[in-house]
Amino acid sequence: MAASSKSSQKAKDVVLALLLLWSLVSLIIIVVWSTSPDWKGVAQCNKELQGTKEQLKMSTVTWNNNKVALEEKVEKTREEVEHKTAEIMLLQTHLNATNASLEECRQENVGLNKNISVLQENVEQLRQTEANLTAQLSQQEDHIDALQNNLTQAFHQTKACLKLQEAAKNQMFAAQSQTKACESQQQYVQKQLKTRPLHDDRLHHFKQHRGEHGIR
Repeated sequence: MAASSKSSQKAKDVVLALLLLWSLVSLIIIVVWSTSPDWKGVAQCNKELQGTKEQLKMSTVTWNNNKVALEEKVEKTREEVEHKTAEIMLLQTHLNATNASLEECRQENVGLNKNISVLQENVEQLRQTEANLTAQLSQQEDHIDALQNNLTQAFHQTKACLKLQEAAKNQMFAAQSQTKACESQQQYVQKQLKTRPLHDDRLHHFKQHRGEHGIR
């Protein structure tokens, strides 16, 4: 802000110095022109002097107007410079904030890249785990197939054993029936034997008597 004020003041000083120099040069020319009798007559010189004075007056008015306009322009330029300076400061503030945000974003990107790396490692581990589980699943399926085959064979063997057991039961029932029949027959024979002992003794004595007498 102070630098812009100094620049505008310096510009005004330069313009004022140039206008003053131009006025002095004009006066010197007028004086030289008026003090040269050899060149022109007095009336002509007075006339020209009057014209020069009028021109000087007009020039002075013009100079004053230009001075005011220049001062107004300088003031306007100073205000514009101050406004632009304020805008530049505001933009600088925004730029600093943007740079800070960019730095935060950069740090966040670094963190995100680390997280991505960790996630990629996790994905690779999960893929390896998936491959291992797939292999284990394949082994389990093979084992299940083998168990299924063993179960089928055991089912057929159990069915055959049940049939053999059924046949054995049938044979056991038949044997039991035969045993009961044999026991019944044995009981019957025992009863028959109990009722015939006296007859057997008489038959024995009869045979013995025939033997003693030579009878056949």
